[in-house]
Amino acid sequence: MELPFDGAIGAYYEKDAPDSIRQAIRFAEKGDILDASYPHSERLNRKAYDADMAALQVELVKLQRWAKDSGARIAIVFEGRDAAGKGGTIKRFRENLNPRGARVVALSKPTETEQTQWYFQRYIDHLPSGGEIVCFDRSWYNRGVVEKVFGFCTDEQREHFFSQVPDFERMLVDEGILLFKFWLNVGRAEQLRRFLKRESDLLKQWKLSWIDVEGLKRWDAYTDAIGDTLTRSHSDHAPWTVIRSDDKRRARLEAIRHVLTTLNYDRKSPKSLGKPDTKVCGNPDIWNA
Repeated sequence: MELPFDGAIGAYYEKDAPDSIRQAIRFAEKGDILDASYPHSERLNRKAYDADMAALQVELVKLQRWAKDSGARIAIVFEGRDAAGKGGTIKRFRENLNPRGARVVALSKPTETEQTQWYFQRYIDHLPSGGEIVCFDRSWYNRGVVEKVFGFCTDEQREHFFSQVPDFERMLVDEGILLFKFWLNVGRAEQLRRFLKRESDLLKQWKLSWIDVEGLKRWDAYTDAIGDTLTRSHSDHAPWTVIRSDDKRRARLEAIRHVLTTLNYDRKSPKSLGKPDTKVCGNPDIWNA
């Protein structure tokens, strides 16, 4: 199978990536964290990860049972840089849940008809009904970051989005929807390392797109757009939770732990939840930590 961008990631690594990024990737050993600012130097070991994840999975099953019995509606937005681990985190949220009550929304680019609609309109039909948990694999925040970086929207359209998104999310919360917004952030070297692995793996090449390839060249533009988005759409009623995901294992645990810790579901076991790692998961202040 050949893709139109085969070899493009490798070419970027060899020719265009900053020297510091190439050096970090070239000399890294398995399990090393490449970002020197990350609060842990090595990935969480498998034994500890499996034990914590097993306990959290039981709590997730309890949460779903409570949601079904109470009619709770839970919407979880997953945003982040490409290869930040959104898909893997969503998979761990859902792997032991009844799929009838826990679904993923991953919308493709808007159709011609959708482009003429109110921007938020196509997301409304996918909001959770009573007893449902819905994970948005990217969301209305495309306008804040990706569309800005690639020029898919005008500055006026983006400003209009920011003027409306606080009220839109307030309506969701006032309606009783339990809304969580996660921003998964990954360092530049780790992102490139993950892209290189995808490019060399025929089973994972489907995860790559031309936006991923072009996005490598626009790291700083993404950084500016992300910072602006987090600042302008973080609110008391719909706060962002930022997760530093250079270690996928810690990121998955912290995302699940945050949801479970926040909600008061039946038969909750605080001991099973463990303690949050506030250096990995927190408010937008840790994004630039």
